[in-house]
Amino acid sequence: MIKLPIDLSFFKKIKKPKVQLAVSAGAFLGIDIGTSALKIAELSRAGERLKLENYGEMKAPSFYEKPFRTFEKTTLLLSSQDVAKAIRGIMEEAQIKTSRVAFSIPDFSTFFTAFELPAMTQEEVAQAVEYEARQHVPLPLLDITLDWQITAGRPATDKQKGTPLKILLVAVPNEVVNQYQQIASAAGLKLDAIEAEVFSFARASASYEKGVVVLVDIGAQSATVSIVEKGMVKLSHSFDMAGAEFTRRLAQSFHMEYEEAEKIKRQQGLEHSLVAGEQTAQEAQPSVKLILGPIIDLIIVEIEKISRAFKQEEGKDAEKIILAGGSALLPGLAEYIGYQVKEEIIISNPFESLFYPPILERHLKAMGPAWAVAIGVAKRGLE
Repeated sequence: MIKLPIDLSFFKKIKKPKVQLAVSAGAFLGIDIGTSALKIAELSRAGERLKLENYGEMKAPSFYEKPFRTFEKTTLLLSSQDVAKAIRGIMEEAQIKTSRVAFSIPDFSTFFTAFELPAMTQEEVAQAVEYEARQHVPLPLLDITLDWQITAGRPATDKQKGTPLKILLVAVPNEVVNQYQQIASAAGLKLDAIEAEVFSFARASASYEKGVVVLVDIGAQSATVSIVEKGMVKLSHSFDMAGAEFTRRLAQSFHMEYEEAEKIKRQQGLEHSLVAGEQTAQEAQPSVKLILGPIIDLIIVEIEKISRAFKQEEGKDAEKIILAGGSALLPGLAEYIGYQVKEEIIISNPFESLFYPPILERHLKAMGPAWAVAIGVAKRGLE
C-alpha cells in the first residue's frame, strides 16, 4: 500500500518533484484531464489575492476521435505519452513556462467511503484507518493509494480527551496514480500533488461557504453530487449520467447527427417548446425539455438522496446548490432544478475570486463552470 503524506487536502505531495497574460515566477499549474477536454490553468499570488496568469484547453476530438477517458474505465484511454503531448501542445500555444503542477483525478476513478472511529490519538488514527480500509474498500490494499480526512470529532492529546471521529476515506488504484506520474514526467513537469476532483471543485466553488451546500458537477460523461460543509467535503457520489447522454438522447429522438443535437442542446436547452422553426401540431416534434427532463430528474433524485442521507446523519439541511461542469450553463437547467428541489441555485464561477484583466470578465464568466476543477487544483498548489 502506498500512503501519501497528510496535508490540508487529499492526494498531497507525492514527491518534490487561449489568452496570454503575464508570467510570474511563483506560478503554479492545475491540470484537469476530463472525458471531453484537457484544461490547464496557471495561477500565481498577487499579494493576498490569486492571479490568473494563463489558461489553455484542448478538446478531445481535436486530438483523437475519442474521449480522453470513459466512465467505465478508471484510467486514461490514451497513453501517457499522448496525453503529455497534448499538454505540451497547450503549453507551447499559450506560452506557459511554469513547470510545477497538480493534477485532478475524476471522482469515478476513486472510491469514497465514510466510517466512525472511537476516541484515539492522532498517531493511532493512521493504523485504525488502514484496518478499516480492509473492511470497506473492495480492492487489495497493495493495489491502491489511500488518503483520508477527519470530518468530525477531535483526536485525543496529552492535555485533552478526544471524541469519536468521523473519517472520509478515499482510495485510488495505483495504476491511476502511476499514470499521472508518467504524464508529468513525459511533459517535463514537476508533479507536486494529485487529488480527487471533488476537492478541487469544493476549493474553487465553496471554500468561502459557511454552511452546508450541495455541489453538483455535470460533466460530459459523468456527474458528481457532493455535500460540503464549511468548505469540507462530507459525502460524494458519482454516476454515469451527464452532458453526452443529453446529446445522445436528443440525436436519437430527433433523428439527427450528434453535432447538430449538441448545437440544439446548447442553444435551446430547457427553455424552448419546439426544436426549431414554426411547426403545426401535426409536425411538432417533442420539445428538448420533454426529452431531457426525465434524464435531469435522475440527477435531481441523486441530489435529494445525498441531501437526505446527510440530514439523517448530521441533522442539517443544505442551504443552496452550486452547479458546475460543462452542462451547468444549459439554458433553463438551473431554473428547472431549482423549481424541483425548492433550493437556491448558484452557477459556479471559479474566476470571480481571481485577479485578471477586466476585459476578460464576460468571457471567463461564460466558461467558468467548466473550469472549476482546473482552477481548484491550481489553487491547491498555492495554499
